[in-house]
Amino acid sequence: MRHTTSLRRLALVALVAALSACGAQHSSTASMAVGAGPSPESQLLANLYAAALRSYGTPTHVEVTPDPMAGLDSGSITVVPGLTGTLLDRFAPGSQARSDELVYRAMVGTLPEGLAAGDYATAAEDKPAAAVTERTVTAWGDSDLPALVAHCNQVVAGAARGRATPSRVGACKLPKPREFPTDAALFEALQAGQVNVAWTTTADPDVPPAVVVLADRKPMLIQAENVVPLYRRNELTARQVLAINEVAGVLDTAALKAMRTQIADGADPQQVAEAWLADNPLGR
Repeated sequence: MRHTTSLRRLALVALVAALSACGAQHSSTASMAVGAGPSPESQLLANLYAAALRSYGTPTHVEVTPDPMAGLDSGSITVVPGLTGTLLDRFAPGSQARSDELVYRAMVGTLPEGLAAGDYATAAEDKPAAAVTERTVTAWGDSDLPALVAHCNQVVAGAARGRATPSRVGACKLPKPREFPTDAALFEALQAGQVNVAWTTTADPDVPPAVVVLADRKPMLIQAENVVPLYRRNELTARQVLAINEVAGVLDTAALKAMRTQIADGADPQQVAEAWLADNPLGR
C-alpha cells in the first residue's frame, strides 16, 4: 500500500513538472504585442520597437487599435510607443513643462500605477512647428520662433485638417488657424500669401524645401514631443528593457522623417522599420 502511494506521489510530481516546463516554454515563445494607433507614424514607431525586441530574441507583433493605451492598461498590449508631450497631456493636461527633459520627467511622474517609461529619444522628435516663407523671414528679420512672438499681431495661421496646434507660443496668444484639407493645400496657401504661418511638425514628410521652419531654440516655447516607449511595469526582462532603450540612442528626427516619407510613398511600415534597424543595428 505504501509502495503504491509513493508511486502515485512520484507520478503527480512528474506531471506537475511537465506542466510547468510546458508553461515556461509557452511563455518564452509567446509573441509580445506592441501597440499602435491608426496613424502611419504610430505604426512606424510600433514596428521599430517590435523589431528592436526581436533583434534581442523576443517574438513580437504589432497590434493596431484605436486606443493602444487602453490595451496597455488592460494587459492585452505590453509596449506602446508615443510622444512625451502628448502622453503628458493625456495624464496631466495643462502642464507648463516645455523642454525635452522637463516634459519627460513630468510625464514619468504622472504615469498610472503599473506603467513605466523607457528612455526617450533626445534626438528624435515630432512636435508642432511653424513654417513660413523666405519673404516672411526677411520681413520679420529672423528664422527663430521668437520672431513669431514679436510679430504676434501679424500672424495669419493655417493648418491641415485634424492637426493639433498650439493656442499660445510664449506671450503670443494665437488665433484659431484656418483649416485646409491637406498639407499640399496648406503650403500652396502659404506660398500664395493667404496665410503667413503654416502649422506643421518637425518630422512631417510633406514640408516642401522652399519654406522655412522656425527654430525653437532654448528656452523652448513649444512643448517637447520626443519618441518614448511605455510598457507594463515588471513584465519585461532586463534584456527586453535594454532592447527598447537602445532605440533612443540611434533614432533621430531626420531618420524618422525619412521613414515617414517612405511610408507616405506606399512602403510597408514593418519593412521600413526592419530595413532601418538593419542599417542601424542596436548594441553597438
